[in-house]
Amino acid sequence: MEAFKLPLPAEWVEPVWFGVQILLILLAGYVAQRFVAKCLTRLGERYPFPPQLLMPLRGVLRWLIMGSALIFVLERLGVSATVLWTALSGFVAVAAVAFFAMWSVLSNLLCAILIFTVGPFRLGDVVELVDTTDKPGVKGRVVAINLLYTTLIEAEELGTGSAMVQVPNSLFFQRSVRRWRGTDVFPSSGFEK
Repeated sequence: MEAFKLPLPAEWVEPVWFGVQILLILLAGYVAQRFVAKCLTRLGERYPFPPQLLMPLRGVLRWLIMGSALIFVLERLGVSATVLWTALSGFVAVAAVAFFAMWSVLSNLLCAILIFTVGPFRLGDVVELVDTTDKPGVKGRVVAINLLYTTLIEAEELGTGSAMVQVPNSLFFQRSVRRWRGTDVFPSSGFEK
C-alpha cells in the first residue's frame, strides 16, 4: 500500500482500497451485462429471432451477471461461502415449491415461446381446436398472441356478432389444431381482417 503514496492517514488506506475493490467489482458486472445486452441486440438484428424471446433472455442474463457480482462483493465483505450456499439452497427450495404451484402458468409461458419459435400459426390465421368428432371446438381468427394466451375472434353466427375468445397457449399443444393461413379461401366468410 505504500506504493500509492496517498495523502491519507494510514488507518484510512485499507478501507478506501476495500471500497475501490467493491466499486470495481460492481463496475465490471455492469460493463459485462451491457456487453451481453449489446451482443444479444446484434444477434437479434442479424438473425430473425422474435423480440419476445430476446427480451426475457436479456433480463435473465442481466440478473445472473449482476447477481454474480453481488456474490463477489459479499465474499469480499467476509460473508462465508457456506452462508451463501445455505441461503441459495433455501431460495431454490422455495422457488421449486412456487414452480410446482404455478405449473399451469409456466406451461403457458413455455408454450408461448414454442409458438413464437416454431410458428404453428401466426396472426391473421384461422385456427380451430378440435375436441372430438361429435363436439365442435373453438374456432376463430388469431388477433393476438400473448405470453399466457392466444386471442381469437369467432365468426358471426346467426347475427349474434363476433366474440373474442382467449385460449391458453398450452391447449394448442394438447389438442389437434386445424389451421388456415390468413388469406386462404376457407373460412374467410364471417371473419374480419
